[in-house]
Amino acid sequence: MIIYGTALLAVCHLLGIFLGDLLGALLGAKTNVGGVGIAMILLICARLWMHKRGLMPPQTEMGVGFWGAMYIPVVVAMAAQQNVVSALRGGPVALLAALGTVLVCALCINLINRSERNAPEWEPEADAKRGQPQSI
Repeated sequence: MIIYGTALLAVCHLLGIFLGDLLGALLGAKTNVGGVGIAMILLICARLWMHKRGLMPPQTEMGVGFWGAMYIPVVVAMAAQQNVVSALRGGPVALLAALGTVLVCALCINLINRSERNAPEWEPEADAKRGQPQSI
């Protein structure tokens, strides 16, 4: 049933929050660190594992597909539960992670933009040679 996909998300959410709290305790931040991301990674891994073993009926896959389409709103809602001020007071880990993420994303975007080939420019003469009317 479709509700099983939602149940799978709930289990992954609870595990993600638990593991995020555990990671925060290990880092000394006294808050959840990465629980939202861990939950989404667990959901993806669980779906792939179940699909590979034939344990994912089409109805359940529809439920997981729904939450895949709702990824951003779910992440925003789950992240709203976290206490950012507490994370920042717990140490510079959150600030360093945020700055590092922005830097890595900027470098990746720069690399992708530089590696793209430029599309050939439109030439009106080429259209005229093929017997097509020229655009104005």
